[in-house]
Formats: sequence, structure tokens, C-alpha cells
Amino acid sequence: MSRILLLGAGRSASSLLHYLLLHAAEEGWQLTVADVNPAHLAPVLAAHTAYARAVAFDIQQETQLPELVLQADIVISMLPALFHLPVAKACVQHGRHLVTASYVSAEIRELDALAKAADILILMECGLDPGLDHMSAMRALHDIRARGGQLTAFRSYCGGLLAPDSEGENPWKYKFTWNPRNVVLAGQSTAKYLENGHLRFIPYQQLFARTTPITVAGYGEFDGYANRDSLSYRAPYGLDAIPTMLRGTLRRAGYCAAWQAFVRLGLTDDAVHLGNSADMTWAALVESFLPAPNGRETSLPDRTAAYLGLAPDGPEMQRLAWLDVFSARPVGLADATPAQLLERLLTEKWQLQAGDHDMIVMQHTLDYSLAGVPHRWESSLVVLGDDATHTAMAKTVGLPVAMAVRRLAAGLVAQRGVVIPTEACLYEPILDELAADYGIRFEEHEVSLQPGVPA
Repeated sequence: MSRILLLGAGRSASSLLHYLLLHAAEEGWQLTVADVNPAHLAPVLAAHTAYARAVAFDIQQETQLPELVLQADIVISMLPALFHLPVAKACVQHGRHLVTASYVSAEIRELDALAKAADILILMECGLDPGLDHMSAMRALHDIRARGGQLTAFRSYCGGLLAPDSEGENPWKYKFTWNPRNVVLAGQSTAKYLENGHLRFIPYQQLFARTTPITVAGYGEFDGYANRDSLSYRAPYGLDAIPTMLRGTLRRAGYCAAWQAFVRLGLTDDAVHLGNSADMTWAALVESFLPAPNGRETSLPDRTAAYLGLAPDGPEMQRLAWLDVFSARPVGLADATPAQLLERLLTEKWQLQAGDHDMIVMQHTLDYSLAGVPHRWESSLVVLGDDATHTAMAKTVGLPVAMAVRRLAAGLVAQRGVVIPTEACLYEPILDELAADYGIRFEEHEVSLQPGVPA
């Protein structure tokens, strides 16, 4: 019997929890789901009370975390990323395995030796992005290298978006399927990547203005912008000598140009509290970020467009107006940062409705040379959500985590220490199960970039 502890059971954990409950009886698991508000779990767990229970959990209660960890064999953390470090430390202290979908922080990386000494695995970056991006990229890289190919460029993009049938009248073609705060604060550090052997840096102020058009067959046009540090994956991928390395995020075409307006206005700033009243209007807030009027009577949207150098009736201004940022709507929070106010507004305007379907899009492009002939390998994944609960985001984040936990509980994972899924023994079974049981598979094709030479 394996005792599994799931910390955090929000929207992104729905498919993960469903998988654990589906296999708990046959695998002999005892499952504890710890959430700040466990009441919503009652109908989910009602038919599984013989091997699953829900408990109230507050990460701020210092004694509760070690007590729960001590009662488990494997811990899954779906908590916000800032809480993974205390969870990881508790797992090391008590000799319990940990699996998460989040990035490895420098602080958790420092636990590697202690985790190995405790004979435990801390498996991180095992969700979507990071997660499936590593797994699918490593499978492609292994295939290319096995044939003697020499990698010259690696580009990878991923985005959580709306399915085309749910975009409707929303000009942003976007709603939240992940932590809204992470979306509002996305990119707030300089992006770094390699292009033709040259380092490239994009400061936050320019990030959403420097995008790359991406086409995904059957799903149209997207904009890609660079992620934080693309170079950090050269070593894990075995690409230290590659001249071009870029990882990025996808949004529908036009989104980034409009988001750049928020950046330039200062509405994504999370450092300064404004001392505002809760009943301050959005129009007044936007007005406060513009230069003082020059005496000519013009509307707030026109003044904003002039300040940003945008066409008053252009698509960027239409997207801003759709969000009511020029209206008498109260901002609703007192003494907030601009980013907190923007998050509150967007959480209402970009909330998934019951009939909405989200969409995950991931695309890798790998250029390589084989026997002197340049080639390109393109791999694309599109996953559609079932509804506002069983989203494509929840599937692609939660299922890889759950599948890794199942193999770990069965004694099929030998790695120890702080690990990400770049080894075939980890990623091959997960990719195979996703394809066979859930229809989540990458579509791949390869072309020669030299005219007249077949792939």
C-alpha cells in the first residue's frame, strides 16, 4: 500500500485527482487530499471514501505540513510555487518522495544532495510547460542524435488559450485557465536566448513588442514571445554548443500588442501601492498614468492612444475598451498595486464560463544537419478541454504528474535527488500512456531544408 498526499486541489488539479481516484483501488493507494477549502471535494470523493479522504490544510500552520508529510509515502504539491520549498524541505526531513509540475528553483536545486542521502526523489517540472515540453523535446532529440544529426537550432513555444469555438466576441481570444497573477506578471524579468551564436536580451519593457508569428496547421496564427531564460535548458537537453536556443509563450495574434499597452501605461507594476480608494474608477486610474492634459478637450481613449502612439480606432485600443478600462467601473480594491487592480478586473472579464473550452498549443522546431543536409523537425500538440472544470490545462498539467506518481508508487522509478523528466525511463512511459489512453499526442513531421533532397 502507498500513501499519497495531494497538497492543493484547485482547478488545475481536477484531472490529476480524477486519475488518482480512478487507479487508487487497483493500485492499493490511500489518498489524502489537503486543501484550504475541502468542502468542494465532498461530491468528488463521495464514491471513494474507502481509500480517499479530504482534510483542511493551511500552509501557514507550521505543524500541519510535517504531520501530513509524515503520514505519506509520496507527496504531490499543486500549491503555488512559492510554497514548494517548505514542502520539499519537509519531504527531505521525513524521507518522502515529492512530485510537482513547477519549475525547479535555485533553493530546491540545493536540496539535491540531501534528497539523495534520504533516498528520495524530488521530481519537478513534470506538468505541461515545464513538463511535456521537456519530454517531447528529449524524445525528438534522441531520435535525431541516433541518426547522427547535429542540432543547429531549437525553438519551443507553448500557450494556454481558448479553443476557437469559445473565442466568441472576446477580442483578446483569451481567458484564464491558470493562476491569473502569473499571467499579469508574466515576463517581468529580462528574457535571454541565443540566436545564431549571439546572445539576445529583451527587457520587460520591450518583451510584448518583439514577438514572432507562429502558424499551427488547422488552428491559425499566434504570436510567440520569449520566456525568461532559454539558456538554462541547454545543459539538461545536451545542447551546450547549439547556436540557436529559444523557449517562448504563445498568444493569439494581436494579444501581445495590446498587452504592451498595459506595460507602457504601468498597469502591470506590482511594486508600488497607489493609496487609492476602492471606489476609484478605471477611467480615473488610467487618467492618473497619463501626462497632464494640454488644454485641448479630447476623450480619455483618444489621449491614451496618442500617448501610446496607437490608432484611436485600432485593434489595440478596441481590446482595451472591451475590458472597460475607460469606464466608470470601480477598481474595487483599496491601496492596491496596479497589477493587483488589473488582475481583479481580468479575473472577472476573462473567467471561463461553463460552456467554454480551453486549448493547449505547443510547438517545437528543431533544425539539424544530417550528412551535410539541413533538416527541420516540427512537432505540434493541440489539446482541447472538455469544459470549464476538466480543462486542457488541467489535463496536460495534472496527468503527467499523476502518471509519474503511479510509476513511482509501483517502484518503477530509480532516480533520486532533484530531477526533471529528461531521461527516457521517465518520459517514454508518460508520453505513451497519454497517447494511448487520452489521445494526447504530438503530431510530427520532418522536411529537408535543401531543395531537391528528400527528408
